[in-house]
Amino acid sequence: MIDVAFAPAAAAVADHRIPGAALGIVAADGRRWVRHAGNAALVPEPEDLTEEHWFDLASVSKVIATTTMILRLADWGKLDLDAPLTTAIPDLRQYDLANAAERKLTFRDCLAHRTFLPAVEPIYTYGDDPARLRAFILQREWRHGPPVYSDINFILLGIAIERVTGQPLGAWDLGEGLSFGPPPGPAVATECCNWRGRVLKGEVHDENCAAMGGQTGHAGLFGTVAGVLGFAQGLLDGSCASPAILEAIRTPQFEHRTCGWERKFAGWSGGQACSNETIGHTGFTGTGLWVDFDRGLAWTLLTNRVHPTRHRDSGIFQLRPETGDAVIAAWDRVS
Repeated sequence: MIDVAFAPAAAAVADHRIPGAALGIVAADGRRWVRHAGNAALVPEPEDLTEEHWFDLASVSKVIATTTMILRLADWGKLDLDAPLTTAIPDLRQYDLANAAERKLTFRDCLAHRTFLPAVEPIYTYGDDPARLRAFILQREWRHGPPVYSDINFILLGIAIERVTGQPLGAWDLGEGLSFGPPPGPAVATECCNWRGRVLKGEVHDENCAAMGGQTGHAGLFGTVAGVLGFAQGLLDGSCASPAILEAIRTPQFEHRTCGWERKFAGWSGGQACSNETIGHTGFTGTGLWVDFDRGLAWTLLTNRVHPTRHRDSGIFQLRPETGDAVIAAWDRVS
């Protein structure tokens, strides 16, 4: 089964569209399949990809780490998803208490990306003092626009988690094979970063996350293929998520978004062969995780498609749905 499912990724590596790829599949009963091919790095020295390599998960951090943390805190009665962020961050826009729209945003609004906040902002260009940049984010009057997928939403959620727990995000135990960087094992290279002047390997790719100390609500998590599969299995068998958390991540909140995740929709990254009870999320570096609850099946495709540069067509936006459809086709033939 795994060879058929891995065929699209293997072809992408063979055609030099991406340096390396790992595909992992897990069933609710614990069965796992993994294949990998290609290189963990091409420059400055070639390095073969192995199952032990850690990937920069980029925005997959939003669902494995931040969403899970927020929903657990809600489960424990530490916060109310429908309360404003100011219950955790009272100094949000503290110089405009009467008029600041940011003060009315709720945790659920940010989880579902149904805010007016912008998609992204080059926060790192304002400095690299993590405390100062957090203060800048909290006090800035953000430009308003229609709801979009926004890193700012999850940066705010990360700050809220830090305030509620009194600890950095990296203090959470997310399971073996998952860790905020730097990772404790061999790392997959990402980009030759013009800002930092080096090939990134074992340090977070996202510039804003790096400037804010490497642990933020929108990025910073590293994982092995086994670590990501372990998290996914915990969703499938309920061992790492309460019924309330599972309901939150599966129930539509705004358009095709749940709390943190995307649900299947026309043209999405998980392909069209999966069931309508499938959720997923992708990461800029070339990562992704999808969970089909109807089938009791999950898969992760981890690549380093930004290595050595993001400024090329890696074909990742076609590869992801092709892989999803290949995974489901292979599974349906053997199940």
